[in-house]
Amino acid sequence: MKFDLFLVTVSPEVSARLPAPSAVPDLSRRSWALSLLASGVLAGCGFKLRGSQNFAFTSIAIGPNPGGAVVQELRRSFGGAVQVMDADVPQTQAQVVLKVLGEQREKIVVGMNSSGQVREFQLRLRVRFRLDTPQGRELIEDTEIMQQRDISYSETAALAKETEEALLFRDMQSDIAQQIQRRLAAVKQIR
Repeated sequence: MKFDLFLVTVSPEVSARLPAPSAVPDLSRRSWALSLLASGVLAGCGFKLRGSQNFAFTSIAIGPNPGGAVVQELRRSFGGAVQVMDADVPQTQAQVVLKVLGEQREKIVVGMNSSGQVREFQLRLRVRFRLDTPQGRELIEDTEIMQQRDISYSETAALAKETEEALLFRDMQSDIAQQIQRRLAAVKQIR
């Protein structure tokens, strides 16, 4: 077997911030070099963690109030980036109005065994929404986002499968809330 050894050079600024290989007792020199090489490859390919989103607005009203599970997830997920108006505040005081027009959960049988017992379901969550200004100008037209997950089913573990189903729906609504936020961040001008 033949191994090629590549020499990695690091600028003095970067090397001053890195701990010396001898300062990391659990890593051998070879694994230290491989981890440095891997981080260089990731940095070179354009990999970047998703940062916080920038919105063209600072306040939003979300309707209907109180709304379904996705509406509640959206209200929580904005954090400090955007002020979400309370239900009792008139929508005209917000810069934009997000209207969740529909939130539909579906559970469809997709697989059965030879005796006719259900073996697999498909869970779907559909959300329709639009974004307007308080004056009624449309910023995002009616849009539908759908998520689906497959889940196996067993009568002997019915309670566990019910819990798994609830977790999958919660995961889908979180994913849809993030997708809606990314679409809201794509709006560059509200006036």
